[in-house]
Amino acid sequence: MSIPDFQSLMLSLLEASGDGSVRTLTELREILAERFELTPEELQELLPSGKQPVFTNRVAWASVYLQKAGLLDRPKRGHYRITDEGIAVLKEKPQRIDIKYLQKFAQFEEFRKKTKQEKKPKPPIGPETPEEALEHAYQQLRDSLAHELLDQVKSCSPQFFERLVIQLLVKMGYGGSIRDAGMAIGHAGDEGIDGIIKEDRLGLDVIYLQAKKWEGTVGRPEIQKFVGALHGKHARKGVFITTGTFSQGGREYAVGIDSKVVLIDGEQLAELMIDFDLGVANHGTYEVKRIDSDFFAEE
Repeated sequence: MSIPDFQSLMLSLLEASGDGSVRTLTELREILAERFELTPEELQELLPSGKQPVFTNRVAWASVYLQKAGLLDRPKRGHYRITDEGIAVLKEKPQRIDIKYLQKFAQFEEFRKKTKQEKKPKPPIGPETPEEALEHAYQQLRDSLAHELLDQVKSCSPQFFERLVIQLLVKMGYGGSIRDAGMAIGHAGDEGIDGIIKEDRLGLDVIYLQAKKWEGTVGRPEIQKFVGALHGKHARKGVFITTGTFSQGGREYAVGIDSKVVLIDGEQLAELMIDFDLGVANHGTYEVKRIDSDFFAEE
């Protein structure tokens, strides 16, 4: 069974509190996870940001909305129990509790009205929690940027592309300084080697580079040629970067050889440029904040 959306969790969450006991959100999550027969993999699935499990996020938002409707109460930090109104709802045996259902409660409507007056977005009607909607929107913006960025890189000259690769690797922590790394450029056509960069600031080892502007798919023969060039230099480490893609056969060959060869295609290149702020500028920043529970903890 897939992870239910946060509105589909509301009824089960209220039922799990139906005996009137005070439970922590962790205890409630365990009850719901068993009820929905979620696998360990599903429980570990993270939001796009990688900072919180999807299930944890959805249960938390389900509890927030039930509180806003007056069906759940929080007697102390991190602990929840059902209210008299919540018990009355369970006696009605509703088939589903969602935002549309909660609109019948004055307390919830007051919350939505206040949100509207403050010119904030209304609580979502769709299956996503606010954080999921925000992260999915962010990912769409990032994907669009990566596509535009790769198109821009493809329009540049081969010489600019080679310099771009060196700049990226320096930003990632290789090569020491741009000046040191720049001295490694100039090997174009040298037995399949486009550049050499230090693996660390002290230069204890070096990495050989192949930077290929390519519209199509780089196949196994091109990778074999690069590996042959590494062997000619008695080298065991290389990075092959292209604006195109790698064939499945090429990827399988790179994994199966003794030399360590990392393949970076155009899509991954654009992602790395965004991650390390190369060729992109910050347009706006949105912070998502939560209550600092430690601040309110009383001794």
